[in-house]
Amino acid sequence: MPETHTTHYSVIVIGGGQSGLSLSYCLQQRGIDHLVIEKRSLVHSWRTQRWDTFCLVTPNWQCKLPGYAYEGNDPHGFMVKDQINEWLTGFVKHVNAPALEGVVVQKVSQKEREPFKVDTSRGTFTADQVVVASGGYHKPIVPRMAEKLPKGMVQMHSAEYRNPQQLPEGKVLVVGCGQSGSQLAEDLHLAGREVVLATGDAPRCARFYRGKDVVDWLADMNYYDLPVSQHPLREGVRDNTNHYVTGRDGGRDIDLRKFAREGMELYGILTDLDGDELKFMPNLKHNLDFADQIYNGINASIDKYIASQGITAPPGEPYVPVWEPAAERTSLSLKKSGITSVIWCIGFSPEFTWVDASVFNGKGDPVHHRGVTSHPGLYFLGLPWLHTWGSGRFSGVARDALYLAEQIEGRLAQKQPVPHEGQREMALLS
Repeated sequence: MPETHTTHYSVIVIGGGQSGLSLSYCLQQRGIDHLVIEKRSLVHSWRTQRWDTFCLVTPNWQCKLPGYAYEGNDPHGFMVKDQINEWLTGFVKHVNAPALEGVVVQKVSQKEREPFKVDTSRGTFTADQVVVASGGYHKPIVPRMAEKLPKGMVQMHSAEYRNPQQLPEGKVLVVGCGQSGSQLAEDLHLAGREVVLATGDAPRCARFYRGKDVVDWLADMNYYDLPVSQHPLREGVRDNTNHYVTGRDGGRDIDLRKFAREGMELYGILTDLDGDELKFMPNLKHNLDFADQIYNGINASIDKYIASQGITAPPGEPYVPVWEPAAERTSLSLKKSGITSVIWCIGFSPEFTWVDASVFNGKGDPVHHRGVTSHPGLYFLGLPWLHTWGSGRFSGVARDALYLAEQIEGRLAQKQPVPHEGQREMALLS
């Protein structure tokens, strides 16, 4: 809890994850008074929404929060869950943010010529500027077809999965093959569980290529500095699914074809449940081919870079499929197949209905430039591709937080806060 018990702040930051804390660090560097409001505990999602064998998919050297970079002895390794949380615990202490934990923000609004009003479960606060740093992964996506599953069927979202022991005996249906889906399918597969994987259109990339981690090559190629405004897809890149790969056991590719050759059952996109029959699109081959096309395309861009720079590196070869589906299977009986549990790995949706401002598009996503919205004094931080690929990750949030701190400082210098009744009065926090 912050030492000051005022109800008005120059800045209120909503969300106490790595993004909100990064901004708090930058604001403290500038002497700007502020309050961080977190509905659970600081950086809680890393403790509560990760499975037991979770590890980073980007190398440790990319963990660079403000004033707090990774300093371990394995910069090209991949921290596992406990190591990540230990590192983040150190960051919380490093920042020492003025924060309220366990406080839910219920509404953010602003009347003309008045400060922002922030209604919470612990009373009302006001601020000259507000930063929404709660990320973009709020509501676990579970399709309505889940209601059709038999009552005895165990089902959960990927955010709830911890280990194979949670699940009853029998086959496990994993729906979705993005980063979480592919890694959970691997986790179950390595534990000896029988897995049925409903694939999607997620791309994949190599872990290592031509002597280095692909992330290292892409960093050398300045890919991670490419802003949304210069990306070929422009704002459309924000809708892209992340490439699947893993840092597990020192890092390796995830090859669904290899899993299939070892006994995992692969299907196309799951579309419905009709009685006892699961229904799938006949697009498994397309999904696998598309993932491999992206995989080979990234490697080809690395080949081009190596050649243009005259770099000496081991030779590389295109990926050649190790398995092909014999036929497109479009239905599967739950009972006959022996499926006893389902894990939904189809992501999250943003939920910003509590922000009362005309800054959202038809999908409910905030419209902004580098986190700055058209509503003066309202900002967003920690969203995927807020500015670059790293915006929603440890690698890019420091740059984004610094940029917003500069915008906030500039606005404070240009405009004096609007006087209002009750400014700096004691808060009723009990």
